[in-house]
Amino acid sequence: MSAQRSVKLRLFSLNCWGIRYLSRHCSQRYQMIAELLDREQHDIALLQEVWSETDYLYLKRTLATSHPFTHYFRSGVIGSGLAVFSKHRIQDALLYQYSLNGYPYMIHHGDWFGGKAVGLVILNVCGMRAHIYVTHLHAEYCRMNDTYLPHRTVQAWELLNFIRHTSADADLVILGGDLNMHPQDLGMRLLRAHSGLRDCYMETDTFDGCEDGITLIADNTFTKKKDLLPFEKGIRIDYILMKGSNSVCLKCESMSTTKGSVPGKPFPYSDHESLTSELLVQHTEGMDRTRERHNDSSDTGAPVRELVEVVSEARGVVKEGFRQTERLQLMAMCLLAVGLAFLLLPATTLPWLSHHSHCVVSYSLLGLLGALGLAMVAAGALLYVLFTAQLKALRGTEASMKLVSANLQERDGGCLTEEIGDGDGDEEEEEAEAGIMPSTPPHSPHGDARSQQPTPLDCEE
Repeated sequence: MSAQRSVKLRLFSLNCWGIRYLSRHCSQRYQMIAELLDREQHDIALLQEVWSETDYLYLKRTLATSHPFTHYFRSGVIGSGLAVFSKHRIQDALLYQYSLNGYPYMIHHGDWFGGKAVGLVILNVCGMRAHIYVTHLHAEYCRMNDTYLPHRTVQAWELLNFIRHTSADADLVILGGDLNMHPQDLGMRLLRAHSGLRDCYMETDTFDGCEDGITLIADNTFTKKKDLLPFEKGIRIDYILMKGSNSVCLKCESMSTTKGSVPGKPFPYSDHESLTSELLVQHTEGMDRTRERHNDSSDTGAPVRELVEVVSEARGVVKEGFRQTERLQLMAMCLLAVGLAFLLLPATTLPWLSHHSHCVVSYSLLGLLGALGLAMVAAGALLYVLFTAQLKALRGTEASMKLVSANLQERDGGCLTEEIGDGDGDEEEEEAEAGIMPSTPPHSPHGDARSQQPTPLDCEE
């Protein structure tokens, strides 16, 4: 008879809001966070927005006794902000930076400079192989007009595929971080359906924290109330997700969040609330390890119809993002053309002026136009390169989604093809974008597929 043994695993996740010189009381809050982690003795702490390596090194020194094993993920211009602190030895680490991260000219948002990514650390927890993921997705700055929805959808797709393809030999899988998505947003439904990850908040036996598990609350003194509209109480965008394996059963026994103010302290730990989950890990020994390691990573337990529908919805968002980016690329080309015209104007005017000295034209004005043209050419060229790269990322993601959708329908015997399948003229659209004339006029008995694609508001529940 197989023997079973149980292990308790305490997890902590917090978006630290650690933007030096911009976040309020940054140094004092890091001291508070270090005190909290040292006192609570979590097994694993997953931190986001630790933007400064100096702050990471402070935490590493302070927690050297309670969490001797650490890893800091570096990416982008200012860094991913992702850090892991663990009681268990970190055997390996890997970082994947998302292909879409916003726009560099949106300096006041700053997501592009952070290089949003997902980090993986592999731990040995009492003889079990644990794959621990920490991530931070692109922020949602305006829910009513979310121009970053395609970027966040691509990030969610890359996140779930990174987890699927790197966790095949894991006994347990845990993901924590600021996903910047509501529980029923498209990206969260996509992530849960296709990765098999379960939400600890939805499955916990005991919960102690903010109402509805919200982690960005109106009662937090650092929160701007206008950022929460139309959700007056707050929103839940921070998560701890989990998944076991054929040899390990995971159960969330309890979960808690902070509630804004910290007793005895002048301000909260962050503008986000922290999450703490206590998991019961039940490991069954004596199982067929070969069978465990060769299970189908695409078998998440979700109905095939649900898997196909959510991928189809995501493809619609990605296609709309492609069209938006094409328009931006065209604007960059126009900027480049106008800049070239401004550059050519002084070159063509100066020879004419040398033969017409009676014309009063300011040479400084021509120089200003030349400088402006040079700046416009440089900006237009850089933006064109940026948008071209983004178009390729969007096209690649849509193609990957199409492959997965076709594979799911084949597994189901093709019975969904007629109802959900590629009746939206994908082949004709791809040929048109590549400059190839379709052999037959695009036609769908169900009407124009673009009019049926979901808008960002359709993703809300």
